[in-house]
Amino acid sequence: MILYRLRCSKGHEFESWFKDSKTYERQEKKSLIGCAVCGDSKVARALMAPRLGTKGNKKTAVVTNEVAAAAPPPAPTVEQKQVAALARKMPKELREALLKVRAEVEKNCEHVGTKFAEEARKIHYGESDKRGIYGETSDEEAEALAEEGIEFGRLPWIPRGN
Repeated sequence: MILYRLRCSKGHEFESWFKDSKTYERQEKKSLIGCAVCGDSKVARALMAPRLGTKGNKKTAVVTNEVAAAAPPPAPTVEQKQVAALARKMPKELREALLKVRAEVEKNCEHVGTKFAEEARKIHYGESDKRGIYGETSDEEAEALAEEGIEFGRLPWIPRGN
């Protein structure tokens, strides 16, 4: 996974995760990346500083949701509670931006839960209506989708509330 800082033609800056640089380039060429603020699809990479870990850093689990293009979530898992604790430590601006992204996804896409990979395939192969979906899938399923050429994105799913 790679994180890019992006800028739309209207000057808004935001960050987005991609499987690799080729995935970003493919999505940018097809105008599939939209500004997190205004939705503009004319997006380019912005200058960003590298993130370097320090000795002794521990890996932190991050819950992600895949978005291919809303139902209330189940009770939080232990992992989701850990992510909530992590989210409380992140900069306010980043947390607010990720919450806005979550709200837009929930407003404009259908929640398919753990059937994300199955539904993404159906949409890709024309077996189901083309629409925005979001849900959960394993790393292995996500890799299989990418190998099949099915485009999707992974987002940190920040819990609502304080």
